[in-house]
Parts: sequence; structure tokens; C-alpha cells
Amino acid sequence: MRIDILTVVPELLESPFNHSILKRAQDKGLAEIKVHNLREYSTSKHNRVDDYAFGGCAGMVMQIEPIERAINMLKAERHYDEVIFTSPDGETFNQPMANALSMTENLIILCGHYKGIDYRIREHLITKEISIGDYVLTGGELAAAIISDAIVRLIPGAISDEQSALSDSFQDNLLAPPVYTRPADYNGWKVPDVLLSGNHKAIAEWEHEQSVKRTKQLRPDLLK
Repeated sequence: MRIDILTVVPELLESPFNHSILKRAQDKGLAEIKVHNLREYSTSKHNRVDDYAFGGCAGMVMQIEPIERAINMLKAERHYDEVIFTSPDGETFNQPMANALSMTENLIILCGHYKGIDYRIREHLITKEISIGDYVLTGGELAAAIISDAIVRLIPGAISDEQSALSDSFQDNLLAPPVYTRPADYNGWKVPDVLLSGNHKAIAEWEHEQSVKRTKQLRPDLLK
């Protein structure tokens, strides 16, 4: 899988992609993540990528030309399954969406900035808009990192124990059950006996019961 990210602040994405699972997936050749500085596609003398909004709206707006040039250059090299724009009014990102995107081959993610992007980009160049929640960030870089992380960790081989990813919260619309490790008794705080029993059927039943219980308490909306 290849993910190309278009941004005006590439420095914000250096750390997330150079550590932990994302780095290991890239080292293994399972994923390729490329960050592109949109200023390099500007024809402006000072590499500007924004301008004033028509109609007197406050704030600056990202221009069409650098974004179209960057997207067209990438599309000339390979086919892209989706051109994604990180937007607060996009479809809310969730685990089923991450599962579906993890099955694609190539993605472009455009990070919004300033007051937003010229709407014609959304009308003619973007194929999917994604929001990570009902709040506004300074830019779409953190959202792009979150989306990339959620997708790449699902690629077979990215996590050494693939079963671990399949048992994460939200995979079956339930929250994950409680987990414990040694010592089994710490200051009188004990691990549930069933987890120490070695009875895998009983453990699986307990874990499912706990998942349902926690989901009812914390996220009843998921059960609808």
C-alpha cells in the first residue's frame, strides 16, 4: 500500500511516521508513506499556496493550482483508489472505514489548512471526505496521521500478532474486554479467576460478556 499526503506543513508528520508500527510496516515494505510539501507545486515567487476568499470571508483559502498540479503528477505515476480530503464536515471515520481502506492499494490524503480549500477542489478532485470527529483542528495533518495509522496497522504483517488487530475495540461493534498481566495479585487487587483457569471456552465467554457490559455502559450507541 502507498499513501501520499499533501500538506503545507510536512514537518508535523515527521514523528508519527517514523516510529512504532508505521515505521516497521514501512521497513518491511508493507506500506509506503510519502509526504509532499504543497509549496513545491506553487508557481508563486514566494511559494504561496493560499489567497484571500472571494466575498470578504475572514481567513485565507488554499488555492486550486498547487493542489491540482500535485494530484495530477501523482496520478500520472499510478492509479489511486481514493483522493481523500480531511474535513470536519466529511464522513465520520470509524473502524469499518479503516478496514475498507486497508484493502486498497494507493491513497492520496489532502490536508486542509487555513480557512479551508477552494471548494472547486472538493467538487472536481476529491473522491472521499473524512472527519475524525466533531471539532476543528488547525490543519488536517493530525487527522491524516490518525487515518494512516488506523489503516496501516491492519495490513497483514504490520502487527506480528494479526489476531491482536482483529480483537481490537470496534471490530465487532463492541468495546474490548478488560486485560490484565502479572502479578495476578497486586496489593490485594486480583485478576479475575477465570483468566487464570486455563479454560479457553470459559475465558472467551467471559471476554464477550465483559465486552457487551462495557459497551452498554460506555458506548450504548454502538449497540444500535
